[in-house]
Amino acid sequence: MRVLIVEDDKDLNRQLVEAFGEAGYAVDKAFDGEEGHFLGDTEPYDAVILDIGLPEMDGISVLENWRREGRKMPVLMLTARDRWNDKVSGIDAGADDYVTKPFHIEEVLARVRALIRRSAGHATSEIACGPVLLDTRTSKVTLDGNPVKLTSHEFRLLSYLMHHQDKILSRTELTEHLYDQDFDRDSNTIEVFVGRLRKKLGGHYIETVRGLGYRLVNELPEIKSKPAKSKA
Repeated sequence: MRVLIVEDDKDLNRQLVEAFGEAGYAVDKAFDGEEGHFLGDTEPYDAVILDIGLPEMDGISVLENWRREGRKMPVLMLTARDRWNDKVSGIDAGADDYVTKPFHIEEVLARVRALIRRSAGHATSEIACGPVLLDTRTSKVTLDGNPVKLTSHEFRLLSYLMHHQDKILSRTELTEHLYDQDFDRDSNTIEVFVGRLRKKLGGHYIETVRGLGYRLVNELPEIKSKPAKSKA
């Protein structure tokens, strides 16, 4: 999962980047509205944390432009203002949720997790695919109740697949949601991570769709029984 943080307070920006990075997200950051608007308009994000009081371009204008341009990623707005009309303006501009400063980082993390879940059609913090269970609160994965140890990139890939199970996802899409902007991306590494996940979870859950990409399937393939031999 990949998020964008647009916040001009450098200390707060750093704290958010560190918190989301430790929680397993790929994170991009911007310190003004123009840079934030450009990133949100040109890069795919699973969620955006957007401050209202930004230099160059305020957060409301940034969000209005995104929505006008067809960008549908969930947006959580941050502001030091507590006037009700600022909240209304943010929601009317297309914000999905709202947090007033000062806040606890854990609350922002929880709200963003919820936004990402709901945008993918999941109602609870636990997402299941057969015996594979992903707990978005703790970033833990279990198989038949047993913990599965994953690297950060394996977890990001599985998390994206779990949120979008039964959908065909191209290597390009997976790569864009696995790495931040500054990472030297190589879509060929997706094959490596898929192979590792298959070894740890079982090879039947991640299906290769030739020429298109990968799909996480929620049902085990049917095992066809051999026809009984007729007695002579």
